[in-house]
Amino acid sequence: MDNHIQQKFYGLDHLRTLAILFVFLFHYFILSGGQPTWLPEMAKFGWTGVDLFFVLSGFLISSQLFAQIKQGQNISFTSFFTKRFFRIIPAFIVTVALYFCFPFFREKESLPPLWKFLTFTQNIGLDLKDYGTFSHCWSLCVEEHFYLFLPLILILLQFTNKIKKSYWLIIALFLIGFIIRMYSFNQLYIPKMEDEKGFMYWYKYIYYPTYNRLDGLLVGVSIAGIYQFLPTIWGKISTYGNLFIVLSLAVLTGAYFLCDDQMTFSASIFGFPIIAIGYGCMVVGAISPTSFLFKWNSKVTTFIATLSYAIYLTHKGVIHMTHKLLAGFTIDNNLMLLICIATCIAFACLLHWIIEKPFMKIRNHILNPK
Repeated sequence: MDNHIQQKFYGLDHLRTLAILFVFLFHYFILSGGQPTWLPEMAKFGWTGVDLFFVLSGFLISSQLFAQIKQGQNISFTSFFTKRFFRIIPAFIVTVALYFCFPFFREKESLPPLWKFLTFTQNIGLDLKDYGTFSHCWSLCVEEHFYLFLPLILILLQFTNKIKKSYWLIIALFLIGFIIRMYSFNQLYIPKMEDEKGFMYWYKYIYYPTYNRLDGLLVGVSIAGIYQFLPTIWGKISTYGNLFIVLSLAVLTGAYFLCDDQMTFSASIFGFPIIAIGYGCMVVGAISPTSFLFKWNSKVTTFIATLSYAIYLTHKGVIHMTHKLLAGFTIDNNLMLLICIATCIAFACLLHWIIEKPFMKIRNHILNPK
């Protein structure tokens, strides 16, 4: 990552922490049967934490590649995938092994086939009702598809000298997303909505597929494009860092009410892009030197952000195990929530220290042998 982006690291750590907290609370209230009683109303918008992760990934990954293009360097497919492989795959493989080798770790009964996880196609045609174990892997599939196609597209644009026109591609993909979601809703979901598994078809056809969930990634890429290639415009935008954070909260408040019932036409078609724009404004605020998020250096959020990937992979299994192991004790629901937070962080620490850190050292040795 170039030095300019590195300066924004702490602001983005706050957002990573927010994203994983949202995802954790959303899954916790589902796995705990809606306990504590105050949690469901607060956590029901937590599913959008994944969308915040998409915006962050879109910004960070494309910023690195755009920086190389800006400096006149050719994008190295090998270098890019070496970085992504050692960052993503080892911890993922360990988590997949836990799910397949230790049934006690599974928060539900049935897993999709192993090949769907190993090929990152689990999010395509996913039957949430019958194969909902480790279902949260769907978002990692989306990100892996992004990691595959973004450098290929940029290499092609470099080769054809069309980088300066690439914003048209972002606009086109954004609009195509609306069209595909409308088709998916009207032609695939509506005929199935009265089925006893109607909700599952909404997730299968609308929520999980990569082609319906590009909005957050595209918003992140757009921010990175302005940040790297349009310094004058970025300089003007970044003077309003705190205002962008306020704007993000206003947009996300609107999205909260729009998506109160996710399976309506309006929420299905317009919810994802509005949420992406809302979190995009938050990212703009976090990387603007004038904002409080940029200036606030917190060891707590840095710590949680470092563990966010490990927490994301394992939290549902750990929550499930914690509840099972403590089922014989009478524990207050609020205390149980705190215990599950502690066990998830502890498990993530083990995964980070035993798997992530050693493989990151191997990655650094491969990329910088001297």
